[in-house]
Amino acid sequence: LQLVESGGGLVQPGESLRLSCVASGSLDYYAIGWFRQAPGKEREGISCINCSVNDTEYADSVKGRFTISRDTARNTVFLQMNSLKPEDTAVYYCAADLFTAAELIPSLYDTWGQGTQVTVSS
Repeated sequence: LQLVESGGGLVQPGESLRLSCVASGSLDYYAIGWFRQAPGKEREGISCINCSVNDTEYADSVKGRFTISRDTARNTVFLQMNSLKPEDTAVYYCAADLFTAAELIPSLYDTWGQGTQVTVSS
């Protein structure tokens, strides 16, 4: 399985972006997570789908602003990011794993995309 992220860019505070993670095969049986890493910081889990008993999880820092969804027919997972803040600036990665209780723990994900840069600045 290979993952390719897209949709990053430079936006102003308060604006929106939608990230896409396209897989080379079916994601039906995978947990899919979105993670981000800012310079000098550890990789942070921000959202995942098919990853816990709740099906979706969100970090407190993005809850209410970000929404994860997937299009199984297109083998794609999306991250809709609204009301973006400067502190959301980071490289965003999607990741996949067959362990569907991986939640937002980066070390539990085996397959990673190359990342896409999101910069929020006025």
